[in-house]
Amino acid sequence: MKNRTFLLLFIAHNLLFSACNISDKEEDKQPNFIVFIADDAAWNDCGPYGNTVIKTPNINQLAEEGLVFDNAFLTTSSCSPSRCSILTGRYPHSTGAAELHMPLPANQLLFAGELQKAGYYTAVAGKYHIGDPRPEFDSIYSGGPSGCENWVRAMKNRPKNKPFFMWLAAMDPHRNYQPNAISEPHDPSRVIVPPYLPDADSTRKDLALYYDEISRLDSYLGKVMQVLKEQGVDNNTMVIYMTDNGRPFPRAKTRLYDSGIKTPFIVRWPAKIQKGRTDALISSVDIAPTLCELAETALPETFQGVSFVPVLNNPSATVREYIAGEHNWHDYQAFERAIRNNQFLYIRNSFPEFNASPPADAVGSLTYQKMIKMHKKGELTEKQIDCFIAPRAEEELYDVVSDPYQFHNLAENPDYEAAIEKMRNLLDEWIIQFNDTISENPTPDKFDRWTGKPLAD
Repeated sequence: MKNRTFLLLFIAHNLLFSACNISDKEEDKQPNFIVFIADDAAWNDCGPYGNTVIKTPNINQLAEEGLVFDNAFLTTSSCSPSRCSILTGRYPHSTGAAELHMPLPANQLLFAGELQKAGYYTAVAGKYHIGDPRPEFDSIYSGGPSGCENWVRAMKNRPKNKPFFMWLAAMDPHRNYQPNAISEPHDPSRVIVPPYLPDADSTRKDLALYYDEISRLDSYLGKVMQVLKEQGVDNNTMVIYMTDNGRPFPRAKTRLYDSGIKTPFIVRWPAKIQKGRTDALISSVDIAPTLCELAETALPETFQGVSFVPVLNNPSATVREYIAGEHNWHDYQAFERAIRNNQFLYIRNSFPEFNASPPADAVGSLTYQKMIKMHKKGELTEKQIDCFIAPRAEEELYDVVSDPYQFHNLAENPDYEAAIEKMRNLLDEWIIQFNDTISENPTPDKFDRWTGKPLAD
């Protein structure tokens, strides 16, 4: 009897030891990667960043199980240039596709291709918007009003014997909005109206419809996370949730304020990353070198970002002192550059003669058309007239700690002379380092700035 008991204990011990070894080997494999990217979602329009009204239970769960970045930024607040920048690891002006709808040149290297060379299966599901189909993606799934309809299908169709990279790109919450995007729409009376927008019925209705689309995206994200668990790859899959640019409302999308280029950024990877929050400064141009380092591939010299792997290992680590942002043509002529660190935001505007019009689809929105009427009647507050000022300041400086919405321009304040000089120098150095130039023939406006309608050729 004693011998039999000993034998059973010996077998149980070996089974447990084998199970632990299998688990260890699973964690030692190349990680899988999923990037969920929203289309026009503000950084703070989800639960983890303080909006408790909007229904984002799955994003909330992702944050509870992952690392939440409080200082993540995009290189531009414009759809296709932002996506091209992320996928190439290069600033928009360096990709050959700096302006809206410009196709990414074939000679630009995508980090998906580097993963592919390392044995990864790569796929896009949802919004593509970088030009012609690229061989760096093994599969491209499109279609559906949300852009998320094929996310689960892409996950289920992938080869099960390869690590994978999934670029799951929503079209939510891009305009134009339709009612009943979700079964339980948001109540306009409960939405959070930012101070740069008027608290009017039209604004609240507009924001509620926008909330609905973020919630629709959230539901599909939850379905993918469930599939990950069912497929047994949940533990060793690094998941990122982010956006491509700011909220599609005035003083947000296309702009270089935090309302335009700050992004939600949540990273979940149970096998390697502890949950929590970090205030480390990172840029979307850093995603390419980070994922390539984690996949143990070569880091191409074309990458212009820096890896934030040190932050994943230690949330208090620092990988960069500042981020840079661009505003190039997006429906309207523009050329602005920004440098932002943990204390200041500096913006330089090369075409101050133009008003800061929101993109054409937002110009035609309920919110902006109401704002135009209110502006004519003198009913907007000082914080709400930004889009109507012309000419504008050539330089802007904001203390982002004391002025989180960037309302108070300190560029002419003598008390900040040293600060603006430092930020000017940082921008000048960045311009030289990354060979940034202003076109001699800038793309002109292609839409009316007050109606959003296309201009005659």
